[in-house]
Amino acid sequence: MSLSLDEALSRQVAEQVKSKARQPFENAYKAALVTEGALYVQGFLIYASKPYRLVEHGWLEVGNRIVDPNLPHLNKKAEELSYFSAQRITVKKLKAAIEEAKEDYPEDDPLPIYGSSPYEYYGDVMLGGKEYLEAYKAAEAKLLELNQQMVEKN
Repeated sequence: MSLSLDEALSRQVAEQVKSKARQPFENAYKAALVTEGALYVQGFLIYASKPYRLVEHGWLEVGNRIVDPNLPHLNKKAEELSYFSAQRITVKKLKAAIEEAKEDYPEDDPLPIYGSSPYEYYGDVMLGGKEYLEAYKAAEAKLLELNQQMVEKN
């Protein structure tokens, strides 16, 4: 099932939590705390630019909709964005993971959350579990397809 981005709710939630640029995980965390029925999601985002780019990102899923409190900072339309989820976390589990991370690693930022090991790698960067690698590969394939289409148009 492909989820669609709810632009209006994304902007409303972004305003409610006073989202900040370049803080996708923190914005999504704050939004999850105030959005009923939300799942906190981490994964990858591809957004239209020349060339298309793939970035690690955080957002919410509410029912069959994507709610992205980072949307005002992306300066893109819904049809220019492609989301690839690696993991979905309930608010209860999210709070527990944040508390555990703060206890175990007080000097580090508790977000993003990568789940349990064993961890997979892409390039030289360690990610979360196998689901991260699968989401990355799916996003990478889409990225290559979009960049190829751009080349063919020119």
